[in-house]
Amino acid sequence: MNSLHDIVLKYVLRNAIKYGGKAKAKPVLNMILAENPHLRTSVKEVVALVEKIVEKVNSMNLSEQRRLAEEKYPEILIEKVEKRERIGLPPLPYVDKYPRVRTRFAPNPNFDIHLGHARAAILNFEYAVKYGGDFILRFEDTDPRIKTPVADAYDVIRDNLRWLGLKWKEEYIQSLRMEIYYKYATKLLEIGGGYICTCPPHEIRMHRLHGIRCKHYNHTIEENLDLWDRMLNGEFEEGAIVLRVKTDPEFPDPSVRDWIAFRIIDSSKYPHPLVGDKYIVWPTYNFACAIDDHLMKITHILRGKDIEANTPKQKFLYAHFKWEYPVTIHFGKLKLEGMILSKSKIRQGIEEGKYRGWDDIRLATISALRRRGILPETIKKIILDVGIKPVEARISLVNLYAINRSLLEPRANRFMFVKNPVKLIIHNCTVKKAVLPYHPSFPERGFRALEIRPINNVARVFISREDAKRLHRGAELRLMGLCNVKVLGTSNYAIESICTGTSVKYARKKKIPIIQWCSEDYIRVEVERAEADDIVFDSGYAESEVARLPIGYIVQFIRYGFVKIENIGKCIHAIYVHD
Repeated sequence: MNSLHDIVLKYVLRNAIKYGGKAKAKPVLNMILAENPHLRTSVKEVVALVEKIVEKVNSMNLSEQRRLAEEKYPEILIEKVEKRERIGLPPLPYVDKYPRVRTRFAPNPNFDIHLGHARAAILNFEYAVKYGGDFILRFEDTDPRIKTPVADAYDVIRDNLRWLGLKWKEEYIQSLRMEIYYKYATKLLEIGGGYICTCPPHEIRMHRLHGIRCKHYNHTIEENLDLWDRMLNGEFEEGAIVLRVKTDPEFPDPSVRDWIAFRIIDSSKYPHPLVGDKYIVWPTYNFACAIDDHLMKITHILRGKDIEANTPKQKFLYAHFKWEYPVTIHFGKLKLEGMILSKSKIRQGIEEGKYRGWDDIRLATISALRRRGILPETIKKIILDVGIKPVEARISLVNLYAINRSLLEPRANRFMFVKNPVKLIIHNCTVKKAVLPYHPSFPERGFRALEIRPINNVARVFISREDAKRLHRGAELRLMGLCNVKVLGTSNYAIESICTGTSVKYARKKKIPIIQWCSEDYIRVEVERAEADDIVFDSGYAESEVARLPIGYIVQFIRYGFVKIENIGKCIHAIYVHD
């Protein structure tokens, strides 16, 4: 039977690790009493012990807490993740109306996608899979002036979607479908559902604001078609003429009132990366989107609540064509605490030199999270947990890291890394190598031997400056897998010590610190780490075997954290994932 101290320590460590390294006494106490009702008879003793252990655990850093948990209670490090099959997604409405469910993800390729976009992509994909339907990728790139497409973004988005595990049955690019939009614009004019307007932009805004019907509303079909042909032939300048959809001039939202479906963009000044200056008459988002959703037989539209106002605009267009509008579900905005999810702000930061690019590890773009070492399974898990709630959803970095950590823990092999190395000289040392497992929980993965080369029974290794600062004359410590030592003296350049044996039992019984170290056969490592809104670099030495790892491999540096190997040369460049 576990002692009361062990019970309390386990719950305190679990609470501390779950909440970023700081446990709170009250929740810990409530959990202990809820799961161990027999302890209610000695509640005063439990309260006193909880407060004492919380103070002690909170004095440790998160890496030390995790190391202690790994040694004593490894089960608390395994997140109890509910399986998606058991939770599932709520059913889609009106599925029986359609022979086959068809969903789509329609990014604007003017930038990389971020976590908010990934939410829409994942939800649409998962629903298509759930019902054995089709998932479609459509690039919406018909605004070369304001939301200018970026040539590289198409492939970046495709690659990131594949990395997330998404597969699409069909792919479309709207800028390559312009003749289709012209065809339906002509039809709209022929059935009297739209008209050509030459009012100045400020006048259009004023009329819509006050619900005033435009003077061009009553143009004949022939007049509209003539003006439309002249638009296509390039007889008008940018801003001089538009095609508008007839709606209700008293509709509550002024933006819906006779909304603009086509406008002229000077493509010689704003060339499109795919079609150059071939077209000057461009459809607005709502026209191209609505036409495509019908032609592509989309049955269910899942999109952010921030563009909910587009739905009534598109429904007016559908009514003119006598089409049935797809089932539409709007979900609330997604926020990742401490991270920016605004494309415009991210782009501005890149342009100003604040960020280094789309994959700057301080960002929440998929390229950045991917480079950072966040797994695709983590992103899918957290998105599916959030689901399709209509209210704003907030994701904390603590939870994101917790899910990612639970997936990395069993996968990542362990290696030793010494940050800001300090030389440790060991006298009376006859030990020549340490044998360590690649992963303490999976001995079947094998072991590695780390050799040292004592000369006249004097060996030299390196330990971190952080560990060195805690040492004093007479202090004892254990070098992981190697030996126990006692400090003889310290200086700014080296620490003198003497080997006192190799017994692990002795180290555990005496509760002396067990630390990582590095032999003289080391490889230099520089770890890039996001700290608040800045980038810092941690330099140090790692085991030489780290230089033989493949690029992109994620390992755990013992008592430091998970890192992703990004580049290998004379010095390894790695990215800090999280602790």
